[in-house]
Amino acid sequence: MKKTTLALSALALSLGLALSPLSATAAETSSATTAQQMPSLAPMLEKVMPSVVSINVEGSTTVNTPRMPRNFQQFFGDDSPFCQEGSPFQSSPFCQGGQGGNGGGQQQKFMALGSGVIIDADKGYVVTNNHVVDNATVIKVQLSDGRKFDAKMVGKDPRSDIALIQIQNPKNLTAIKMADSDALRVGDYTVAIGNPFGLGETVTSGIVSALGRSGLNAENYENFIQTDAAINRGNSGGALVNLNGELIGINTAILAPDGGNIGIGFAIPSNMVKNLTSQMVEYGQVKRGELGIMGTELNSELAKAMKVDAQRGAFVSQVLPNSSAAKAGIKAGDVITSLNGKPISSFAALRAQVGTMPVGSKLTLGLLRDGKQVNVNLELQQSSQNQVDSSSIFNGIEGAEMSNKGKDQGVVVNNVKTGTPAAQIGLKKGDVIIGANQQAVKNIAELRKVLDSKPSVLALNIQRGDSTIYLLMQ
Repeated sequence: MKKTTLALSALALSLGLALSPLSATAAETSSATTAQQMPSLAPMLEKVMPSVVSINVEGSTTVNTPRMPRNFQQFFGDDSPFCQEGSPFQSSPFCQGGQGGNGGGQQQKFMALGSGVIIDADKGYVVTNNHVVDNATVIKVQLSDGRKFDAKMVGKDPRSDIALIQIQNPKNLTAIKMADSDALRVGDYTVAIGNPFGLGETVTSGIVSALGRSGLNAENYENFIQTDAAINRGNSGGALVNLNGELIGINTAILAPDGGNIGIGFAIPSNMVKNLTSQMVEYGQVKRGELGIMGTELNSELAKAMKVDAQRGAFVSQVLPNSSAAKAGIKAGDVITSLNGKPISSFAALRAQVGTMPVGSKLTLGLLRDGKQVNVNLELQQSSQNQVDSSSIFNGIEGAEMSNKGKDQGVVVNNVKTGTPAAQIGLKKGDVIIGANQQAVKNIAELRKVLDSKPSVLALNIQRGDSTIYLLMQ
């Protein structure tokens, strides 16, 4: 051991002596390296960062209070001494529930933060996640240069988790360029930009880990890009870009069993974002077309049982009567393998893509039927689920779900949540709004136009059954 140590020491010394005459050469090499900079994302980020914003919201949401056991109602009723001012029980949920503490809705204020991406500089449109701005009454947007703006809701779609807001009085904004997310490949580099934990602009990088991910929420339209670029709380609504600085997705969710990042993040593809936001600009909502089928994923077991010569696709188990699919001749047992010439890998992928297409879209579906390839053409009919939350139109009537009635027949109220502003002014399920402040209202876009003027008094002309009434709100 002693000899080995001496040998190593000698080697180190001899190397030191040998390198000393090269000090001038090393300095020259360092200078050359400085002149020829190492590869960096900085030039791309300098162009992209002004397009990514921080979003701060304030709002309120209705929370249910506990229902009081019947035996205690006499002690905690509205007139009970236990619930009077100064009583230690006054703040108890039983004294706060309304109706004698028998359960009910309470308005609870909240503050939240997230990220967004400017997609139209002239009009101030910013895309973000619905869960960032849902139930918001105040929306503030901060740019990368520190400027702050108020923003208003344009439209939102809970089922895709996309929302569109608009910066008020926009000046000198920078919009991001959108890429074709259909051209993405697993292994492509990604860069995530957002506002994690409210820290401010933060950049992380990774690759596309997978495409077409779904199953996070069975009720939603999902076709996620999966990435290992670090995404954390507050990144929601931020940008996922390629190395050209083009938007490929909106960061939306993470798989985090312990609440932290483990390298599995999900983003909504840019093509899906384009389809949804264009409808929000035009209609104030997403007017989904409906194919009219029920089905499941095609796997090897199902393919074997049904004697289908395919391993991937959307298996049709039922076709709804009078639907677009029925009119096009699609049958139960068909396997949908392509949409407009592009392969369909699963029923979830088909559902997500069709779910972003507007009413009237013309499609060509490739089918596998009895071992033969068949192409059918169809036009999407209006979905029965096309509706918009009233808070995206006007915060004062928050709590009502609305949709256009037929063609230019007004705005129908599909549901009203108890205890919300919409319920308090007297809106009821089935009401049809046909006017506002003496102006005719044929659809949601016209109602929004009236309310954008921020009237001090709102007079809604309502058709209720065979009667026409007015509901007033200040």
